[in-house]
Amino acid sequence: MVTAVFDRSDVCLVKKDIERTIGHRVILETNKGRHKSVVNEGIISNVYPSIFTVQLSERDGAARKLSFSYTDVLTNAVEITLCE
Repeated sequence: MVTAVFDRSDVCLVKKDIERTIGHRVILETNKGRHKSVVNEGIISNVYPSIFTVQLSERDGAARKLSFSYTDVLTNAVEITLCE
C-alpha cells in the first residue's frame, strides 16, 4: 500500500525526507527517457551528503544496490513512494 510521496520543493527537504525513511520499503519509478520507465522495489539503506542508496529486493538470489542523487528526486527523474 502506498502512503506518501516526497515533497519536491527543495533539495534539503528531499534529503531530510529520505533520511527519515532509512530502513523503510519503497517503490522507485525511474524515468529512463523517451517515455520509458523502470519500477523497482527496495529498502533505503544509506544516506550520504550527495546521494542515497537503495537495496533492491533480491531476484534470482542476487542482491543489487542502486544509488541516486537528491536532484534526481527533485527533477522527477526518480519518483519514490513509501510502502506500508
